[in-house]
Amino acid sequence: MSENLEGNEPVMQPVAVTPANEPSEPLIGSHQPGAPRVARSVSSDPEESALPNGSTPTTTRPNVRRTPRARRMSLSLTRVDAWSVAKVTFMLSIAGAIIQIVAAAIVWLLLDAVGVFNQLTQIVSATGLNADFDLKNVLSLTTVVSGMTIFSIVEVVLFTLLATIIALIYNVVSSLVGGVHLTLGDD
Repeated sequence: MSENLEGNEPVMQPVAVTPANEPSEPLIGSHQPGAPRVARSVSSDPEESALPNGSTPTTTRPNVRRTPRARRMSLSLTRVDAWSVAKVTFMLSIAGAIIQIVAAAIVWLLLDAVGVFNQLTQIVSATGLNADFDLKNVLSLTTVVSGMTIFSIVEVVLFTLLATIIALIYNVVSSLVGGVHLTLGDD
C-alpha cells in the first residue's frame, strides 16, 4: 500500500480501538520497569486525559461524561407477617433469657467471691434482729438461678405475645394509613 503513495501524501496508520469497558491506557500496575507509576483518571477534558509524555490519545471519545447514578426506590411497608414476627421474637427472647440466667449466676458468684453475703450476715447479726440469719442460705445459687429461669420464661411468653399483637395492630393501621414509606438508595 505504501508503494502507491507519493512523498507528500499523509500516511494513515491503523488505530487500535478498544471496547467501551476496557481502558485504552495501560493499567496502573502494568508499567514498564524503571518508569514512575502514574495515576490515571478518566475525564472528558482533553487536557486532563493527555498521556504522560504530552501526546494526546489516538482514539476519540465522546465529550459526554457518564457518571453512574445512584438508584433510588420508594417502597412502602404495608404488611408485616405476624407469624414471622412471633418466631423471630420468640428466638430473640430465648437468647435474652439465656443471657439473663448466665449473668445472674455470674453476678452471684462474684458477690460470693467478694464476700458480700458474709458481710451482710454480720451486719444483720450485729443489730441483734436475728442471730441465726444467713443470707447465703436464703439466696443460694440454685434459688437465684431458679428464680431467674422462671422470670425469663414469663418474659419470653410476654415478649412474644406483645410483639405479635403489635404486628397485628400495625397491619390494621397500615391498611388505613398506607404503611411506612421508605426510600432506599444504592451507594
